[in-house]
Amino acid sequence: MKIGFVGLGIMGRPMALNLIKAGHELKVFDVVPERMAGMKAAGSAREAAAGSEMVITMLPNSPEVRAAVCGANGVLEGAAPGTLLVDMSSIAPLAAREIAAEAAKRGVVMLDAPVSGGEPKAIEGKLAIMVGGPVDAFERARPVLEKMGASVTHVGEIGSGNVTKLANQIMVALHIAAMSEAMVLATKAGVNPENVYRAIRGGLAGSAVLDAKMPLALKGNFKPGFRIALHIKDLMNALDTAHGVGVPLPLTGSVLEFLQALKVDGHGGDDHGGLIQFYERLAQTQVRA
Repeated sequence: MKIGFVGLGIMGRPMALNLIKAGHELKVFDVVPERMAGMKAAGSAREAAAGSEMVITMLPNSPEVRAAVCGANGVLEGAAPGTLLVDMSSIAPLAAREIAAEAAKRGVVMLDAPVSGGEPKAIEGKLAIMVGGPVDAFERARPVLEKMGASVTHVGEIGSGNVTKLANQIMVALHIAAMSEAMVLATKAGVNPENVYRAIRGGLAGSAVLDAKMPLALKGNFKPGFRIALHIKDLMNALDTAHGVGVPLPLTGSVLEFLQALKVDGHGGDDHGGLIQFYERLAQTQVRA
């Protein structure tokens, strides 16, 4: 399939490479030219969309997606009627619905299909992909999405993908916070945190989050797979969405402030597993193997 791909950051580039490996013909665009190295580069999102059967966007937040799709030299200026637009960014559900409505005016059908798994799963092609939009469009996109994800699930109408992603991001943030509290306690109480991790990972407290983040925390490795600054963005979208429908999120609000404190302290570019540093500072201890 001929695919335009817009956004080649930490997640987007390995996703695009997996599609190329699967035999799809890609034309890519990113505002940082170096990210397009080794690929067929377009000069704009409009150029990436021109002649493509499907356009995938993978961008930081709602304003960037709106600009790339609806703005000058954007996807909708280049896409022909019948083109399928798949936004795999994590954005506000309302923004996804608004962008889809603009796309529909041009005869372009949109799916919102955010992902979970971070850079490692993007590289492996084993992301969890949660998709909102028309069922027929989902079925059309599924073979492509399956080249990037281990699970591809249709969750409802447009915007539902991002609601699901917000739920995911709440749970991931709270898992990391719980892990951090527990391991800082164990360390300061004199128990080796690596032994604690090995002891609990096979029980009810075990999780994919624990197995992904604890080994890195034990090494003090907070190289970004998913940056703290981006998780802050997701939790802010979660709070905005929740408040809009009348749902309090007290735990989410607390963890958001912990992440904000780390960002102010210069750690916004760290992996979100670096949240443990907030707890380490409070307890004046350091969790390391």
